[in-house]
Amino acid sequence: MTTVDDATVTPVVLGGTRGGPDVPTLRRDRWWLQPLVSASVLIAFVVYATWAAFANKDYYVGAAAHRDLISPFYSPCLTASCVPGSHPGFYLTWWEISPAILILIVPLGFRLTCYYYRRAYYRSIWLSPPNCSVADAHGSYSGETRFPLILQNVHRWFFYLGLALNVILTIDAVVSYGEPGVGVGVSVGSLVLTANAALLWLYSLSCHSCRHLCGGQVRRFSDHPIRYRLWKLVTPLNANHMKFAWASLVFVALTDLYVRLVASGAFHDPRLF
Repeated sequence: MTTVDDATVTPVVLGGTRGGPDVPTLRRDRWWLQPLVSASVLIAFVVYATWAAFANKDYYVGAAAHRDLISPFYSPCLTASCVPGSHPGFYLTWWEISPAILILIVPLGFRLTCYYYRRAYYRSIWLSPPNCSVADAHGSYSGETRFPLILQNVHRWFFYLGLALNVILTIDAVVSYGEPGVGVGVSVGSLVLTANAALLWLYSLSCHSCRHLCGGQVRRFSDHPIRYRLWKLVTPLNANHMKFAWASLVFVALTDLYVRLVASGAFHDPRLF
């Protein structure tokens, strides 16, 4: 019988470039395409969202157009500068810049600390590493234990705040079916707001924090039947978290763009029935 003391010990030496081989890469395929696309979409969204937030106009279509459409970047509109009809009945008098800056803190914090988005921008923007079997662009690694990456731990709190925003955007979608001066109807704008709210819910409910909230730290599911049902419900969504992350990111920008074009008079929101 061989004991642990008699076993042969093989020393392991870790060398080479961190995160990859001794050379930049041994891959011959177009490994750079995926991080390039990811970086391009992320940067394009940041540029558009920043411009839209500071524009502070054309974010609401009201009774004059027989519509009730508000951009998700500006909802809820909580400042004194909000155009009539866009705020929920109360507002903050001390906030003097664009109301979108106040709102976007939550979705920005939620997505920036999201487990999937961390992978996306770590690889595509920080090149840490840019892809599998490709050398890391950094010579050292401290994990997420130091500033600023230690702030990634606030993800769960942004998740809770994000759920509150999802409720508000869902209410916006329902309200959009009311057409002031006309009645109730379905327009392209109301369907856009509905699809946007649905994608944001799918993104949030597929979140790893949501799945852990439902089934994490449970020794026996038999003792927690309700949490088990919730865990079974969100687990298939979690498998598609990446798809929902990208779809919701692109569509929320397109929703703002649609409302902005209608509000600016570029075209009228078509009524379907």
